[in-house]
Amino acid sequence: MTQNPTSLNPTDLPEAITRYLTGRADKNVSAATSAFAPHATVTDDGHTYEGAEAITRWLGQTDTEYTYTTTLTGAERDAPDRYTVHQHLEGNFPGGKVDLRCRFVLTHGLISELSIAP
Repeated sequence: MTQNPTSLNPTDLPEAITRYLTGRADKNVSAATSAFAPHATVTDDGHTYEGAEAITRWLGQTDTEYTYTTTLTGAERDAPDRYTVHQHLEGNFPGGKVDLRCRFVLTHGLISELSIAP
């Protein structure tokens, strides 16, 4: 059975997603990492990172490689454990601007999957 996404006020996102987004905005790798389940996976820019160590390295790399600002432009609940967050980034990365969809899957209140794509 397919569900239609439900628009959400970003303040209504689950705590783990909010913790991840706040940690990223503050460039606080520890806070962002704490939002993930131990065996979580992240797919970003064509690469998949599995487990806490790989996700911590990915967060540290992306936070030091480029300088950017992030604006949350929307959020949806796709299913009881699935959310999509829309963000606009501007910075010194190739292209300088991008609109991203961050698709989250939660398990036991933590992020078990995150897929980031334009």
